This record gives sequence, structure tokens and C-alpha cells, in this order.
Amino acid sequence: MTDQAGAGDGSERTAHRLTTRETAERLGVKPETVYAYVSRGQLSSNRAPGGRGSTFDAAEVDALARRTGRREPTSPAGELSFRTGITLIEGDRYCFRGVDATELARRHTYEEIAEWLWTGELRTGAHFTAPREALAAARRTVGALPGHCGSTDRLRVAVVAAAAADPLRFDLSREAVLGSARSLIPTLVGALPAVDGAGDADGAGDADGGFGAVAADAGLAHQLWPKLTARPADGPSLDVLDTALGLLIDHDLAASTLAARVAASARAHPYAVVSAGLGVLEGPLHGAASGLAHRMLAEALERGGAAPVVADHLRTGRRVPGLGHRLYTGEDPRATALFALLADIPRAAPALAAARDVVTTTARHTPLHANVDMALAVLSVSSDMAAEAGETVFAISRTAGWIAHALEEYGERPLRMRPIGQYTGPRPPRPLPDAAGSPSQ
Repeated sequence: MTDQAGAGDGSERTAHRLTTRETAERLGVKPETVYAYVSRGQLSSNRAPGGRGSTFDAAEVDALARRTGRREPTSPAGELSFRTGITLIEGDRYCFRGVDATELARRHTYEEIAEWLWTGELRTGAHFTAPREALAAARRTVGALPGHCGSTDRLRVAVVAAAAADPLRFDLSREAVLGSARSLIPTLVGALPAVDGAGDADGAGDADGGFGAVAADAGLAHQLWPKLTARPADGPSLDVLDTALGLLIDHDLAASTLAARVAASARAHPYAVVSAGLGVLEGPLHGAASGLAHRMLAEALERGGAAPVVADHLRTGRRVPGLGHRLYTGEDPRATALFALLADIPRAAPALAAARDVVTTTARHTPLHANVDMALAVLSVSSDMAAEAGETVFAISRTAGWIAHALEEYGERPLRMRPIGQYTGPRPPRPLPDAAGSPSQ
């Protein structure tokens, strides 16, 4: 759009025009970015009366804001923000599509909550099934990995194998993406090897080639349990695991979710979107944080109390894992919900007491509350799971959230997330470097 000079005194047009500063505030960007939009042809400008500065058409600015997903006003920290209808975090609670997430997780299965996130409809009894060909390909690929590989390594290659087995993966229609999601999640679970000694409810052990066979109509939590521990599954423990899966399914634009949305913005297929999320999950500050909390709790139990363990962390300048969250001032609502369920499991009592001891001991130095990583650590320690079990639960659960955000992003303008770099290198022109890498003289 190109503005033309207004007729008459221009008072009517002036009322609908914005200064550069006002335009930057409305778009949630810096003034330099406004001029970058102009140079790219995404925004038009007119000289302000007197030739000082530029003015911009308010309607055109609002249209650009809708296309780029900018919010008005800017977020307090000047961070990138997007419009989303999936998760709202407000105060010390969070909601999925307007419904309290902890209540959903208490009353509904992981599969039902996933459907709610994807479609806005609650499908009672929703059940996901892995396609035979995709599952076989994922298991063969996972089986070829070195024995020292962790669960996230296995999940990453399982996603690639499942994608290769789906020739229609490039179909980004809503129904096709939903079909891929419903088959991918159980494929990921089915591709993980069972813990040594774990089997189905009938004691099948390795009858499924070491993958821990369970009934075909079992829920996802039941399918996942033998991949986490050799301890036989029981109702209360499965309830905790299923609730954890439901609670962790999404948490607004966390780092891995942002990566997933960037991939979806480039119109990557849903398997690639999940791969992008899993790549970020490898960081110790995101999905892997529960493993650190697991090791801390195990050490606290071994040493008979939290004080020496917390002291070691503080003495070496390490952050005490499982405590604090940038979005909550009180206890993480996900932790609160899981602690309530774990309190009804007798064998979880020592680990739960150790977790409370860590919180109380640390509070003498810094008043921090337990987060969901601490709750996952209580589950993993009390259920004889490996330290990485919480990360596995997180990755499987969050896959559905990444798909939900991909579905939302597929409806936006492609490649809208294109930040502008602020170049800090030497200014050109510079001479060509010589063989040693230094500019020639």
C-alpha cells in the first residue's frame, strides 16, 4: 500500500496516522525495525508535516501486527510474543483453552487432554494406536543405537524413522496432521525398550522382543510404564504417571515450543516439528532438569537428610534443582497436583519427605517453592526409575503440545518469525583475508 498526500487541511487523515514511536509500540518492536519493515515493502510511510520524521497509517500498522503475530503492548521484558489460544498462565495457575489444566489432568486421560488441545473437543475414551509399519521401523532404528544412548536419543531417531515410514507426512491439512499426531505418540512410546525385567501385566517379560508388551487397548501411561521401571504397574502409580503426562502437555511458549513453532512457520511437517522440540529438550535447563532433581533426592535419602546436599550445592555455587519457576511466585501448580497423588502412595513417602526437606532447608537461604521437576523426581525415585525417566515423561507428553502449536502456526503467515540481527562486527569495506585468516595489508 502506498499512501498519497491528503487533500484539504488533512485533519481527518492525521487522526489515523501514527508517529514512528507509536508505530513501534503498537507492533512491539524497536523503531529501527519499523524502518526495516518500510525497506522491505511491508509498511509504507509519509513524511510528517515539516519534514521531521515519518508517519504511518494506523490501519496498515494494525494489519501488519496481525500478520506478524505481534502483541500490543510489548511484553515487559521486550521479549518476542505471539497470539495463542492454547495455554494461559495467570497468577499461580494455568489453563488449557480456558479450562483449569490441573482439573483436566485429574479428571481426564492424557489422550483426552491432547484431543482437547488439538481440536477444542473432549473425546471421552480417546485412544492412540501406533501403525505397525511405523512402529517396526522405529524399533529397528532404536535397536541399532549404542547401548549407552539415553531415552531422548532414542526418541529423536524414532521420530525420524516414523517420518520415513509415512509417505504422506508433507500433507499439512488439519486432519492429516491430527492423524500423524495420533499415530506418532504411541509409536514413540512403543519404540522405547522396556527396562530389564519389565513386562506386561501377565508377566510376559521379553515376549515382545524387549519392548515391554501391554494390552493393545491400554492407555498411554500403561504403555509407557514398563519403559520407565521394572516395578509392576499398579493403579495409583499409573494415575500419577497419567496425570503427569496431562499436566506437562503444554506450558505456553517454552523454549522447545518456540522451536517447534519456528519449524511449523517454515511449513515443516509435524514429525520435523517434533524433532525441533526434542532438539531443544536436550538442554539441562529445560526437559532434563528433573534428572538433576532425581539425583539430588536420591543423595538426600542416602545421606539421611537434605541439609548436607543443599549445603554442597550452595557451597559450589550450583542452583538447587527442582526449586523455583520464573512464571510462578508460589508452588508450581503441576507439582502441587502430583504431590497430592504421591501422598497416597506409601512407598513414595520417603522421597516426598526428602523433597519437602529440600524446600524447607533451602528456604533458610532463599525462599523458593517446588516445581514440577521436583515432583517428577519424587515419582522416579520412589518407583525405582532411572534419573532420566522424568525427561522421558516430559518429552512424550510435550509432543502433543508441540503438535497443538504447529496446528496453530500452520494457520499463520509462513516464515513470519524472522528476527532482524543487530550487526556488531567490523564495518565494511574490509580487504580480503589472507590464508592465515587476517586481512591482507
